[in-house]
Amino acid sequence: MSQKLSGKRVAILATDGFEESELAVPKKELTAQGITVHVVAPDKKGIRAWAETDWGDTYDVDVALDDADVASYHALVLPGGLFNPDNLRVNEKAQAFARHFFEAGKPVGAICHGPWLLINAGVVKGRRMTSFPSVAQDLKNAGAEWVDEQVVVDSGLVTSRKPADLDAFCSKLIEEIGEGRHSEQHA
Repeated sequence: MSQKLSGKRVAILATDGFEESELAVPKKELTAQGITVHVVAPDKKGIRAWAETDWGDTYDVDVALDDADVASYHALVLPGGLFNPDNLRVNEKAQAFARHFFEAGKPVGAICHGPWLLINAGVVKGRRMTSFPSVAQDLKNAGAEWVDEQVVVDSGLVTSRKPADLDAFCSKLIEEIGEGRHSEQHA
C-alpha cells in the first residue's frame, strides 16, 4: 500500500449497464493503494453490471449523486459499457459532477464508452484521448484528438479503449492521482 495515496478519495460514477471489469478492477487496484473509493450513482439503489455479453452482478452504491460532495474527492473514474455512459451523458447532474473535476484540475479516468459523458460535459475539446473505437468519431466531432492507443494521458485525463487495457489504465490512473492537481486540466 502506498503511504502517498492513503487518505485520497476517488469517486467512480456509474449506473446500470456499466462494464463490470471497468468498475471492479479500478476499484480493487485503487483500494489496494490505500485510496477510499466510493461508487456514486444517480440514486442509492444498487446498480447492475454488464459482464461482456449479459447482465452481471449488482453492485452497492455508496453515495447518491445528489448527495456526493465533489469537493471531497481527489479524482473521478468513469467506467464504460454501452448503457451506463449513454444514460449518464444526458444526466445534467452527472455532467456537472464530471465537469467539476476538470475545473478543479483533478485527475479523471475514462475507459471504453466512458468519454461519452465527458463529451456532453463539454470538456474534451483540444484533449488527446482514446476510447472504444465506436466513440472515436464522437470525440473528434467534439474537438478531441483521438488516437488508437492502450492508454493516453493528457494533463490528468487518463483514457483507455477496452477491458484488455485495464492494467495500463489503472497504472496511469494511480500515477496521476499520486501527482495530484494538474494546472493544465481545465473545463
